[in-house]
Amino acid sequence: MKPMKRNLTKSSVTLALMLTFAATAACSNQAGTEPANGANNGTGAAAKEADKAISIKMFAGLYNEAPNMSDDYWTEWQKRTNSKLNVEWVPSGDLNTKLDLLLASGDLPEVVAVPDFKRATLLSAVKNGAFWDLTPFLGDLSKYPNMKNNLVQDAFKYRTVDGKIYSLPGSRSRVDAGIKIRKDWLDQLKIPVPTTLDEYAAALKKIIEADIDGNGKKDTLGLIGHGVIVNDGDASFAAGFGASQPTYDADGGLMYTNLNPQYTEMVAWFQKLYQDGILSKEFAVMKTTQAEELFQTGRAASYPRSIWWDKQWETTMEKSGQKNPQIINLTLKGPKATAIDLSIGGGGGFFISKKVPEAKVWQLLDYFEKSASESITDFAYYGLEGVHHTVVDGQKVLNEKGIKEVNTTSKGVGVLTYQKWGKVISASGSKAYNDAKIKEVANFDEIGQVDPFRFLISDSWINVWSKYEKEWKSMVTKAIVGQITMDEYKQFVDKINALPETKQAYQEFAKHYKSYLGK
Repeated sequence: MKPMKRNLTKSSVTLALMLTFAATAACSNQAGTEPANGANNGTGAAAKEADKAISIKMFAGLYNEAPNMSDDYWTEWQKRTNSKLNVEWVPSGDLNTKLDLLLASGDLPEVVAVPDFKRATLLSAVKNGAFWDLTPFLGDLSKYPNMKNNLVQDAFKYRTVDGKIYSLPGSRSRVDAGIKIRKDWLDQLKIPVPTTLDEYAAALKKIIEADIDGNGKKDTLGLIGHGVIVNDGDASFAAGFGASQPTYDADGGLMYTNLNPQYTEMVAWFQKLYQDGILSKEFAVMKTTQAEELFQTGRAASYPRSIWWDKQWETTMEKSGQKNPQIINLTLKGPKATAIDLSIGGGGGFFISKKVPEAKVWQLLDYFEKSASESITDFAYYGLEGVHHTVVDGQKVLNEKGIKEVNTTSKGVGVLTYQKWGKVISASGSKAYNDAKIKEVANFDEIGQVDPFRFLISDSWINVWSKYEKEWKSMVTKAIVGQITMDEYKQFVDKINALPETKQAYQEFAKHYKSYLGK
């Protein structure tokens, strides 16, 4: 690597965020500055700190109970990665709101971990110099063999912004979300396993009209979720309607998924579910914890979430007195495709604040490189033998302590090795259970779809969607509950699609997609 000049000029950067967001605080280096030669990956000043645990302040999502950072799992994680973590854990339901406020304040921790590395407010922060351009640090990844060899294919290609890499990929398998249903309830009511979206709706209708829990009331919910259109589930259902397939407008622009005609068809379908009492009345305001509780306590029949929750939730159901609960993930044919949404495999991301000195950027990259090793990834899934898991039939199985300490949250501070079935198998499940679960979704990776807007970006779109996203969500909810007609909803969507800035964004999306395909 040729010697590179270090830029010592301090400058202020303005963060163009949603509506009333304020300006960011001044950054210690200008965006685009390349790393100086002297701090190269453990040499120079950084080498003197090699034996000292790296202290990391991080913003990250909380998907379970707030962890005790002094418990056996976190003590071992920090020992293995030679780190001392100071994490601000933010409940998943509040994550995007807190992230936007954090970006607006400009008071960023050293590392910001996010579930969506292409969120509009985050891209604005990137473009205004809030985070380090990691491209010159990473180079050809020869200094980072774990990240080069152990991550999903095209992990870094997906996440470029103007040809540069600003984030490291989080841990996410391509096969992830599943539309769950209580198989034991289907059997109890002699309902065949649904194979189409229409059969699915009909099955849920029969379940909610039956007194499945024997309490003398028809109070069982059908489809639940958290947030507008059940959040984790809308992408799966949208895939069935063909909404995640590239759709072009009359000018050849690539239309945003939520605003294309197929997605509108799905909204109309949800409206029908709502009218029939199948979609929960509280779908738009339900929090993640509420949805999980409803499903685990046997008050709801269907809930779209990551597949690997199945065993843990079945165990909880059994403890609450439900006999032989069985959760399955459905393969449902929709009007245009199969209702299976695939992740890009590493959809989240770790961003390093530009306030971090260059020498420490190298140290942080070394930390993430360690986390991408097979040994630490295995630890992230199973913890310590004899402490968090035992080996049964050649497979590691989490015990009660392991289930408490080794979970979704505990995987959110490192890059981790790509695991094809990482979001399918349960660390608390037996080999037979996990083999059956893999068989259940074995073809998902072949028949599912990746929404291209998981990785496409457009400068124009950042401004458009920041203005209209909140109103769009409101209109979707109003359409589903019948406060407005579907024609009124379509008129609203057409209005956004007709804006000159939207058309410009769609052209930019089409260009980016074409370049991604290499055409």
